[in-house]
Amino acid sequence: MTKSGSDELIIYTDGASRGNPGKGGYAAIIVAGEMVMEIADRKAHATNNQMELAAVEAVLSDSGALSWDGPVTLYSDSMYVINGITKWVHGWQRNGWITSTKTPVENKSQWEHLLKLTKEYGKRLSIEKVKGHAGDLYNERCDDLAVKAALGTDQKLFSGSLKDYRTFLQEEGFDETTMKAKATTTKKSSSDKPVYSYVSLVNGIVNADKTWAACEKRVKGVKGAKYKKVFSKEEETELMQDWTLASLL
Repeated sequence: MTKSGSDELIIYTDGASRGNPGKGGYAAIIVAGEMVMEIADRKAHATNNQMELAAVEAVLSDSGALSWDGPVTLYSDSMYVINGITKWVHGWQRNGWITSTKTPVENKSQWEHLLKLTKEYGKRLSIEKVKGHAGDLYNERCDDLAVKAALGTDQKLFSGSLKDYRTFLQEEGFDETTMKAKATTTKKSSSDKPVYSYVSLVNGIVNADKTWAACEKRVKGVKGAKYKKVFSKEEETELMQDWTLASLL
């Protein structure tokens, strides 16, 4: 990873699992000045959250990123990653890696590693939220790489100039205008889709039921329970992450 052009190192990360837990994959896109590099890897058995964390670990532990002397901005669509790194990990550490519900913090070793890494970066590192599946070119590409890695699909990983990367993405079917138009169309037509599942939060536990009857049975009469219908696996994963995080406060 060679410094060139801009002083900022820009990183996009994403993780995926087929089964949650199941076959896992993660990916990252690193923009270092005028140079770009893609990475992707897989694990035989992992959760989506473990892969989201693995993507961040892989990039931030890279010697080139660690030695970068300018600002480093990491973009993720996972609130589990963002809130965990920027807020909750410090409280978990103070409390002996026990959550407010008196349960052990999941993925403790990964969080410990990330805590160590973020301390090495200090104020150089910023963690930012990017909305998933909303037409952001690099986020869409990162998601595709992570999913294909989880599935074990052969794929070309780019390494070269930013100028050539734009051409490469278009050849791979990732065009910014097309991605944004697709996201807009998907959003408008979501109400016409069949319901994928019903996500609920009951007594701090997040669940996903395939039928309303099952969800209703779970939430009915329970004070503070909430639920929402979602229309895709991606929507389900994102909402479950958000509500799981809320239960850890």
